[in-house]
Parts: sequence; structure tokens; C-alpha cells
Amino acid sequence: MVFLAYLALGALAGVLAGLFGIGGGLIIVPALIFSFELQNVAPSVATHLAVGTSLATIIFTSINSIRAHHQKQGVNWRVFRPMAVGLMVGAVLGAQTASLMPAAQLKLVIGIFAITIGVQMALALKPKPHRSLPGDSVLAGVGGGIGWASAIFGIGGGSLSVPYLTWCNVRMQQAVGTSAACGLPIALMGAVTNIWEGWSEASLPEYSLGFIYLPALAGIAITSMPFASLGAKLAHRLPGDVLKRIFSVLLFVVGGRFLYQAWGQL
Repeated sequence: MVFLAYLALGALAGVLAGLFGIGGGLIIVPALIFSFELQNVAPSVATHLAVGTSLATIIFTSINSIRAHHQKQGVNWRVFRPMAVGLMVGAVLGAQTASLMPAAQLKLVIGIFAITIGVQMALALKPKPHRSLPGDSVLAGVGGGIGWASAIFGIGGGSLSVPYLTWCNVRMQQAVGTSAACGLPIALMGAVTNIWEGWSEASLPEYSLGFIYLPALAGIAITSMPFASLGAKLAHRLPGDVLKRIFSVLLFVVGGRFLYQAWGQL
């Protein structure tokens, strides 16, 4: 039954990711935390386990997404290459930062981030393109910051990299495609670091590989990829602005719950 629930979560995350153009991490992390609470996973590791597992699932979804965007010339590989260096270093540092944070603090920052993205989606806030792309060293530095934050939140970084690239006058199709490619180094290095950081944690549940819970990883990976394609198709048929406002309400609820829990634990 637990595995079936993870299959359903993967399907939901895939559809929502396809609908709204964001990684499934914003859905997967809170859903996993709730699931781990029902499974009586130790509260001290539940949030870290959710973040690490979410990053591991993004490895599979990003590969599928990269292939689709590359076929449509939607990935700017010249921009991706210098960013990837920073993304990998930043993801390692971000995963290490998350592992050092108490569960309550980690919930607090995830809650604030969810509410921030909710506000952005509700108000349709977008940076106006008014500058050109910087040099490789700056792109690597920006990638480092995006990788660091994304590994803490358990996301692929699309909600950070797409606004930055569009601000730098990268057309939206390539910004989304390049952002999808950026999710892979974040997920790979973030997942590996979470395995390392959680390797000796005694309170993890059975079938954990460091801070990655293998049954959840398998269930979500199986269904999230095909359902992401379904979500992308639905996005062209349903009113996007209304859907984004509905999703923003969900993010407000999720973020508020995290803040409430964190406040009670601090």
C-alpha cells in the first residue's frame, strides 16, 4: 500500500510539473514529509530524507525532459556548460548545508520558499529582460548559488534558473529547456551528497540509502516521467493563469503548514 501511494505521488508530481513548468520537488518534498510522518519516521530525519529522495527522483525526470527539449533545439548548451560547473559545486554545498540544519530550521526555509514561489505564481511576477548574458565565470557563480539553494529545498532549480535566464534575454523556450538541463547536475550531486551525509544516520528507516528512501524513489520515478508528458499536454488545453493561481494557493497551504510546524519545534 505504501508503494502504491508513492506511485500515485509520482503521477501527481509529474502532472503538476508538466502543467506548471516547474520541477516536481515543490510537490514531492511536502508530500514525502507527510508520508514519513504517517510511517512514524523519526522527525529528526524525515525532512532531510524527503529532500534527498526528491533530488534523486529529479535525476530520472530531468533526463526525460532534457531529451524532449534537446529534440526541439530548446537547450542552450553554451550557457549550460559553465553553469553546470557551479551547479555541481553548489549542489554539494547545499546538501551539506541542509544536513547540518535541524529539522525545524529546514522546514522553516522550505516553507518560506514555497510561499515565495506561491506569491510569484499568483501575481505572475516575471523579471523584464534587460541585460545580456554574462561571461562564463559569472554564469558559473550564478549556477553555484542556484545549485546551493536547490539542494537545500530538494528541487531541480527551475523556479530560480528560468527567471534568471529570461532576465538575461534568453527566449522563454530556451530558458525552460536550459533550466531542465540544469536540473540534472543539481539532482546528481545533491543525491550523491545526501547518500554520503546520511550514511551513518542510525534513525533512518529500513531501505534507506543515506538520506534517500528507496521505495519512494522507485515509485515516484516509475510514474512521474510518463505523467509529466500528460501534464504538458493538458497545459495546452486548460487555462494556464487560473491553474497557476490554484497551484499558488496549494503552495501557500504547504508553506504555512511548514512554518507552523517549524515554529512549534524551534
